[in-house]
This record gives sequence, C-alpha cells and structure tokens, in this order.
Amino acid sequence: MDWARFAQQMASMARDLLAQESVDATLGRITDSAIELVEGCDAAGILVLHGKQVQTLAPTHELVVQSDDLQKQLGEGPCFDAARTKDGERVFRIPDFTLEQPRWPSYAPEARRLGIGSMMGFLLYTEDEDFGALNIYSGEAGAFTEASELAGWLLASHAAVAFSSARTHAQMEHAVATRHMIGEAMGIVMGSHDLSEEQAFDVLRRYSQENNIKLREVARLICEHGSLS
Repeated sequence: MDWARFAQQMASMARDLLAQESVDATLGRITDSAIELVEGCDAAGILVLHGKQVQTLAPTHELVVQSDDLQKQLGEGPCFDAARTKDGERVFRIPDFTLEQPRWPSYAPEARRLGIGSMMGFLLYTEDEDFGALNIYSGEAGAFTEASELAGWLLASHAAVAFSSARTHAQMEHAVATRHMIGEAMGIVMGSHDLSEEQAFDVLRRYSQENNIKLREVARLICEHGSLS
C-alpha cells in the first residue's frame, strides 16, 4: 500500500466531497472513492436502515443491491448485526465467504451464490432507529487485507463527516423552503379573508390538525389552488 499516494487521494476526495451540490452526489462520490482507494474493492454501496426498512444508496454495481435485498429478506447479515448492537460495531470484515460463517448461516451461502468472495462494512452513523453503513465488496475470497481495512476506515471516517454535512445542508434548505411556502400560503389566506397574520396561521394550523395533514402540505395546497376549498 502506497500510503503517501493514498494520503494525496484522500485529500483530493475530501475536497470533492465538500464540493458536491446534493446528498445523492455526495453519496455517489463516496462509493466511487471506495473503488478508487480501497485495494480489492470491486463494488460499494451505502445501506441505510430505517427501523426495519432497508434502503440502498449510491450502489456502484447491482451486486450491492442484491446483497442488501438479501439481508432484508433474511433479516440477517453483518449490517443488521451492526445496527442491532447497542454501541455499534464500527467495522466488520468477512475475509472469505467460501468458509462457513456461523454468525450468518442463511446469508453467507446466498451471498456466495451472488458472487461475493469477501466483504467489509464501516459504520457511517446511528441515530434513534436509523443506521447507515458503507459496504465494500470483492468477488475474490481473501481480497481485503489489514491495509484495506485501514484504508476503508479512513475513507468512511471522512465520508461520515461529509454525509452528515450534506444531510444537514439539505435539511436546512428544506426548512427554509417550507417556511417560505407557509408564509406565501398565509399571505393568500390573509388577502382572501381579511385576516391578520396570527389569524391566518391559526387557519392553517387548525386545518392541519383537523385533517391530520402536515402544515407544509396544507401550505402547498393553498399555494397551488389559492384556497383550501
């Protein structure tokens, strides 16, 4: 492993990650970087668990989607174990899928049939019931070394920061857009019914509560149709 070259690549990747304009673009750069930076990596993706719901993000190969779907179907696999562990396993490495894997008796043989020879995973975040991990695959058994694991861990550490920053930025943009739309809807209600700002907001709030619709959806309906009728 040429660590000097790796350090240069990591520095370039870190700048690229922070320059991405969306969460999806950030995730895509992370998984592409896994193939570029981690020796032995043939495919990569990010698995997200929302409770029991499984979502695959930025897969570089169909194999990644198939592996995640398999874990979902079986309710078993390294990512599920990591998600269920209270403190969270930060890193896991399965060196050789041709060998018996007692921890995943159902997943391992099916993973072999998919063409997975070895696999690594790195925890990106855990919050409440949500969990995200960067997963790295090789078609060859024994493809990942200690150096590969260290490289993957360093990549995941940078990726976790960039992912969190991108999500926070996206949430802030969404909040600003929602606030703007609510303000626009209040203006429509105020003009249509000669109400004060407080009264107009109360109209939106009551409609939201009585119809079990989120406030931003009420605002969207008003902005699109000019009224709630």
